[in-house]
Formats: sequence, C-alpha cells, structure tokens
Amino acid sequence: MFKNYLKIAWRNLLNSKGFSFINIAGLAIGMTAAMLIGIWIQHELSFDRFHKQIKDLYIVYNKSIFDGELHCWPSTPPALGPVLKQEYPDIKYSARITYVDKHLFDYNGKKLEAEGFDAEENFLKMFTFPLIAGNMATALSSPYKIVITEDFAKKMFGTTENVVGKIIKFDNQYNLTISGVLQKLPSNTRFQTDYITPWLFYRVQYNGDDQNWGNNSYRTYVQLNSGANLKKVNAKIINTTIKHSNGNEDNQIFLHPFGDYYLYNTFKNGVPSGGRADVVKLFTFIAGFILLIACINFMNLSTARSEKRAKEVGIRKSIGALKLSLVGQFLIESVIVSFIAGVIALILTRITLPYFNELVSLDLSLPLLKPSFILAWLVFVLATGLLAGCYPALYLSSFKPVQVLKGTFVSVNAVVTPRKLLVITQFTFAVVMIVSTIVIRKQIQYAQDRDSGYNKNNLIYTYFNGEIHKNQNLIKQDLINSGVAEAVSITSGSFVSSSANSWGLNWVGKPEGAKIVFDQMATQGDFAKVLNVKVVKGRDIDPQLYPTDSTACLLNESAAKIINAKNPIGQIIDKDFIKWHVVGVIKDFIWGSPYDPIQPMLVMGPAQKWSNVVNIRLKANQPLSAAMPKIEAIFKKYNPAFPFTPLFVDKDYEVKFSEQQRTAKLAGTFALLTIIISCLGLFGLAAYMAASRTKEIGVRKVLGASVLNITALLSKDFLKLVIAAIIIASPIAWYAMQNWLQKYTYRIEIEWWIFAISGIGAIMIALVTVCFQSVKAAIANPVKSLRSE
Repeated sequence: MFKNYLKIAWRNLLNSKGFSFINIAGLAIGMTAAMLIGIWIQHELSFDRFHKQIKDLYIVYNKSIFDGELHCWPSTPPALGPVLKQEYPDIKYSARITYVDKHLFDYNGKKLEAEGFDAEENFLKMFTFPLIAGNMATALSSPYKIVITEDFAKKMFGTTENVVGKIIKFDNQYNLTISGVLQKLPSNTRFQTDYITPWLFYRVQYNGDDQNWGNNSYRTYVQLNSGANLKKVNAKIINTTIKHSNGNEDNQIFLHPFGDYYLYNTFKNGVPSGGRADVVKLFTFIAGFILLIACINFMNLSTARSEKRAKEVGIRKSIGALKLSLVGQFLIESVIVSFIAGVIALILTRITLPYFNELVSLDLSLPLLKPSFILAWLVFVLATGLLAGCYPALYLSSFKPVQVLKGTFVSVNAVVTPRKLLVITQFTFAVVMIVSTIVIRKQIQYAQDRDSGYNKNNLIYTYFNGEIHKNQNLIKQDLINSGVAEAVSITSGSFVSSSANSWGLNWVGKPEGAKIVFDQMATQGDFAKVLNVKVVKGRDIDPQLYPTDSTACLLNESAAKIINAKNPIGQIIDKDFIKWHVVGVIKDFIWGSPYDPIQPMLVMGPAQKWSNVVNIRLKANQPLSAAMPKIEAIFKKYNPAFPFTPLFVDKDYEVKFSEQQRTAKLAGTFALLTIIISCLGLFGLAAYMAASRTKEIGVRKVLGASVLNITALLSKDFLKLVIAAIIIASPIAWYAMQNWLQKYTYRIEIEWWIFAISGIGAIMIALVTVCFQSVKAAIANPVKSLRSE
C-alpha cells in the first residue's frame, strides 16, 4: 500500500508541474531561511558551553548601588581570585585573566603582531582548550613561558610541529619559551586569542600584583566543587571585597554561571534581564514564522487544487476507501514535496552560507557529514511535511462522495474561510517584518546623525608599543614640525571607545553618601585642540604654557552640571590622592554608545600617568597618501623595532553601529523572503478563486463585463485580506518595536508614516501578485467555461 501511495503521489506531482514547482519553491525558500537561522542559533546556544566542567564554572561579578539603582559588572579587583580560593572550600579553582592586548613577536627576524592575554595556571585546568603539543599541567607554571594557538604557530613557523621549546621575543624585550600549542579555537568562545602568557609574566611586566581592592580591571573565574550550592556560596562570598578593603570599598560580589554569561549578561537593578538571548529569541521566532508561512503557502496551493482532487476522493470513497487511508496518502504527498524541498534547501543553504556569514560576521559551516545533523535534517523535513500537509489532508479527505460527484461540495463565497485566514496570517507577519526593518534602520540612522561633539575627520591614533612611551615628547614635536600634524595629544585610551570610569571623586558640596560614576581619561595636554571639541568655559590643558597644569583637569558639560558650581573653573576635585583643579569645561562628546546618554567625564592632566595612545590631528587639505609616509617615518625613527599601525577615528566610530546594522540587514533579508513566500501563497489563493469562479466570470463577460471590471472584482477580495492583515499587524509591530527601542536611551519615536508606507507597500505587492491570475481569468473565452457541466 505504501508503495502505491508513493506512485500516486509522484504521478500527481508530475501531472501538475506548475503547482508542484511553486509548492516546492515556497517550501525550499522557507526551509533555507529556517536552516540558516537554525545554524546561527545553534552557534549562539553552544557559545562557551563545550567546556567539560561547564556546570561548575562561574564568572565573578561586582554589584553596587549608583544613583539609586543596583548595577552589576564582571570586572573585579586583582586580589580577589586568590582570596576566594584560599578562604572558601567550595571553590576548587580560581583564575584571573587580563584583557586582550596586542603585542609584537620576533623569531629569527620574522615579526608578527598578535593579540592575547595573561592567565593564571588554573585557567587551562578549568576551561577545555586542548593542547596539541606541550604539557597542560606546566604550560603556564613559570613567568617566561607562552602558549600559542595553531593559527599563530602556522603564521610564525609555517607548521605546528616541533615548535614547543622554541624561543620568541616579546615586544623586543622578553624572551619567552613556547610551552604549548592550543588546538584551533572554536568560533563559539569568548576567549578568541593568538596566545596566552602566564599571570606570573604579567607580574614581571608590571612589578608584582596590584593589591588595590578599588581597581576593578580584571576578569575572575572560579570552578566550584561538584555539588556545591550556588546560593550558599554566593551568601558566603558576598562581602569579601568589603572585608578585605576594611570597608573602604562597598562593592558586593556574586557568581554568575559562565554558561549563561554570553546569552544572559545584562542586568537591570541587579536582576538578570536578558542580553544576547533576546536576539536569539527574536530570530528563533522569525525562523519559526518563516517556516510556518512556507507551510501556509503549501496549504493554500494544495487546497486550490481541491476541485481537481475532489472527484478522485469521491470515487475512491464510493468504492470503499477509508478516510484514514486518504489522509495517509495526502500526508505522504506532502512529505515527498517536503523531502524534495529539503534537498533543494540544503543546496541553497550551502550556496548562501558564505553570504550569510558576511551578514552575521561569523564563520559558520554546514556539518553535512555529522550523523546528528543528518538526523536533525530528516526530523526537520518530516515535521515540515506533516505540518504543511495536515490541513490539506484533512480538508481533502473530508469531502462527501455524493456532493463531490454532484459538484456541490464547496462554497467559495463564505466571508471567512481557513484559506483567507491563512493568507491574512502570512501578510500580517510580512507587514510586521517590513515595519520592523524600517524602524531598525531609522534608529541606526538616528544614532549616526547624532552630533558626536567632536570632529572625527583627519583624526588618527596609534597605541603605545616599544619605545613610544619613552620618546612620546620627541614624536609629538617632530609630528608638529613636519607640517603633517595640526596638533598631537597623548591620552589614556582612544577617543572612540569608553575605556575607564570611576566613582571615587570628591568635591565641595558633593551629597553625602552619593556614588556617582564618572568616565575618566588622562592627557599630556592639547586634549580639546586635538579632539576639536568646543571649550565652553575656561581653557584647554597646556602644561608647557601653564606649569601647574600637571594637576589640571577638564570637565564635560554633564560633569559640570553634577558638580553644580556656578563657576566650575578653579574648583578642586579629589581623585586618586591628587587634588585636581578645573581649568576648563568642554562640550559633551560621545565616548561610549551613541544610543546612550553622555556620561559625566573627568579629563586629568599629566600627573595621572596612564597614557597609552598618541592622537594626531592631521592638517586639513593635504592628501593622506602624502601625510602617512611622513608620520610612519617619524615613528620608525623613534621606535624602529615596531611597525606603525595607524587607526582612523571616523572608521572606528562607524564600528559602533555594526551590531545594529547586522540586525537591520538580517531583518530586511528575512522580510524579503517572507514577502516572496507570502506572494506565492496569495498566488495560490488567486488561482483557487479564479478556478472556482470560472462560470461566474463567463456569465459576467457574456452580460458585458469588461476585463477591467472582472480584474477589479477579483482583486477586491484579496485587497480586503491584505487590509485586514495591515490592521492586525500594525499594533503588533508597534508593540514589538516599542519594546525593542526601550533598550536605547537615545531613540526615535515610531511615527504613523512608517505604518502607512508598510501598508501601501504590502497592498501594491499583493495587487501585483494577484493581477496575473485576475487578468488571466478575465480574458478567458467564456464559451469554454459555459459549454459543459
């Protein structure tokens, strides 16, 4: 019987090639979209969850109240890790790591810049990063060792073999012995690095451990003993910082599951409130709905052929066929279509995956040879076939033989039918996607158009390395004298990304007990001149002209409002045991996210020796091709062992929008796919309606109706469905986008014209889709439709 079902199903597909093609194409497009999103979702859900001890791994968080709200952040004091391990038996291991930094390596004259971090010896015991060479137990056990990755080894040595034991020079200063080679790191880990150096080496570089409990500049990870109770451990460790700082710091600490760190790293008033998981949920919803729309398309096209299949059902029932056997036959047909569409979807996924990788900035792959993937694909195909075929199977198998053979089995003039509801559902989602795409793009444009507060053009910077720190004043002077630079400023951190803040500021009139966070930078002078930011009051820091400017500071407008002095110039601010005197107030400029309000900011003079960036304001109206060789020559003169790596502020500023731009591109792409699939469903319903009203159209033409009249008559019905979808979709889209915008303080208002454009667009798309079938039905010869029953 099953073999017979297969034969009948295959013959039906061949006998209706047009409908079969549209059916398969619609499902294939929907399945391709769902598979692409599914691969991405699997990557996100597996992020850093491959570690063998994942259930016992945690990242240490700080929490404290600022401005009346409880804030949480994952950077901690350097002394915290060893104290936790020593004082709390539930903690098996602790490991501190520094932030990823770039350094220069040299092996027999071959130089290579690479990024890495320092980590304690326990890091490799806690996290599952296998070594293909070297001993994991001792790889980070002494200061002058280094563990490199496979990629680093291939770049430096051309091979991964026999590299353990080789000595490479670090920053032209330290000789490090390679003690291990890490297996190629997976893309779904936050520890993307070229190398790992021991924490002991970090102590060598910076002359010991920093024991300042107020310096939250490091990541601390712990592994609990198996079976330890997280709530009880958190209750024990909560006041560790307060106890060891003798009450000078009031931050509390807690452990957050490392497996949740990537997806759930956003806290609101001390409570986890999502994060990356929100994006995953959004695209899971999109994938499910796109697949559902493809299945709806299949249902509409299948039921559109109901008149042709009805007589078949009637005859088979009259000779004894059971409803269950008919349902089985139609489900097998849908599963066959789903299987064919699934194979095509695999091919399309393989072809489009590189372009999808560009959209999401990842290197995802299709694991075609993995049994788990093959099994998942088969389940996916079967589920899609059953979902798409369940309604047509039940619908077609429910025809009564007597009515079918009389030709009175169906009514097409009902106000509400399942097919109409399905089309409304399709276009509802399509309109929601169109509105969402427009809102996301508007929000990005709104933030891009926001005044940054400074001039990003003709501004470059480079980080300290080698001899730059020692020769910074000579480099600055030569850059000015060469005529390529209008001004040069040495700062701590770049102007593009917020890199430091503090709440340890005091001034006359500060509210007692207030804990206010200030962004902070240090400069050697000419800060406002290089940034080209307006000085609202006072002047810029200039230690050459004003010797006392060593302890001078600048405030931005937001900071000046908080200090609340009528004339902030001359005010004293206590910070880091230094009394800073305010010499100027600068206009607010965007240092952090362009979607957030500007934070109060303190810019400290040369007495704060944090400088690590050279910022260069190029003279205008000079070709970059002429200026850059001169700048490079100056840096080579004073720092010959290191390459000059310039970074452009305007380009780096655009990176701030990259995540949102990816979301907008993805939303736009899937909105387009939704529209295409929805149009196929509408095409199917148009075909069904036209076929069902053939005789009516023939009568109307005989009585004098024009092609335009008949086209308008048929299109009117579809227009009603789309308008209904727009009415339903508008509040849904508004609610969804209003919630999405809430995470941005600096955001747009959703305006009425967005819904108008989306609705008009949906109507035009629908009309274009149905016009083909309407015109085709309108120009048909009425003689053919009226000559026989």
